[in-house]
Amino acid sequence: MATVMEFTSPTAEFPLGSVFENLPGVTVELERLIPHQTLIIPYFWVRGVETADIEDAFDPHAGVTNIRLIDSVEDEYLMRAEWKQSYLGVLSALAKANVVVLSGIGTKDEWRFEVRSESQDAIAEFREYCQEHDIPIEITAVHAMLPIQGEGYELTETQREALVLAYERGYFDTPREVSLEELADELGITQQSLSSRLRRGHRRLIGATLVTSP
Repeated sequence: MATVMEFTSPTAEFPLGSVFENLPGVTVELERLIPHQTLIIPYFWVRGVETADIEDAFDPHAGVTNIRLIDSVEDEYLMRAEWKQSYLGVLSALAKANVVVLSGIGTKDEWRFEVRSESQDAIAEFREYCQEHDIPIEITAVHAMLPIQGEGYELTETQREALVLAYERGYFDTPREVSLEELADELGITQQSLSSRLRRGHRRLIGATLVTSP
């Protein structure tokens, strides 16, 4: 059964964290990771600021060879980076253990990750890699990814918890009976983390129930 782990890492330990020194109010959210030869290519969103040149907001870092803007909508910027797999950091540890990133959200305070593996061995390998290379992480939760009501799709426990709570509290009603901030406070997480869980949960549900695979 697939295993999901949540952990945090200091802002300074993740190369993209250099943006918070120049733009402390932004949020960075990883979109997806693509391993490519000796590089890891992350696509990510930068949200919460309007600037003429978002690329210059990222200071040079030994682990990153290139960062460029792909698209932008108002104060949201989709960006692409090229990451050296030889760089000893969180992304290289995830790639080495073949662990899938479900979500990665960074603020000036910390990075929060939710990752998935098809076996506990890969999770253990990731943890050992971080320990051996002094990569600071703090594990906050480890749990199984469970199928919902026997259907052929899966949600993480945290995604299911967020979706069910939002439904029960009237977040999806019109008008809404509860705010995102109130739900996040009840769950003890940030609004950014809750927004990510709801969005990814919706994506899994829609993909499994409304989209017909070719």
